[in-house]
Amino acid sequence: MPGVTYDQHYRDDPSACGEPFTEAPPGSVLDLGCGQGRDALMFARAGHRVVGVDVSSVGVEQMLATARSEHLDVHGVVCDIRTYRPETTFDIVVLDRVLHMLDPEDRLPVLATAMQAVTPGGRLLVAEGPKGMAVLREAVTTAGWTLTKSTRNRLVARRPGG
Repeated sequence: MPGVTYDQHYRDDPSACGEPFTEAPPGSVLDLGCGQGRDALMFARAGHRVVGVDVSSVGVEQMLATARSEHLDVHGVVCDIRTYRPETTFDIVVLDRVLHMLDPEDRLPVLATAMQAVTPGGRLLVAEGPKGMAVLREAVTTAGWTLTKSTRNRLVARRPGG
């Protein structure tokens, strides 16, 4: 997952990752693999406090530039999501089409980190290709989470408690 590849990708296409999630319950948001901030900025525009994490310094800087210009509450962290450990929990954690970019042995550990970062009663939002969703759904439900939305490419899960 070398950052230089994504740096060029984001330079070439300002909308590289498509449309953002539309689910936006109130609270703080952690966007893992935020890229240029498509989801992070959407949540911030809705009034959420957002932390976006990505390996690409270009993507994070583009997100922060937009956030500054719009006076949005967004913090960016340049870090590999495989090694990132949040210092706090969040009401919403987003993994939008990033897990499939990791080696297969890294996907479930990153998912586990994301799940640990969700406050009790909070939400995990995952979008992926259909091939990997069955394993992700199983990991989430085995951990006792409730699927509030589950489609071919997306899942929204609520953490127990809260």
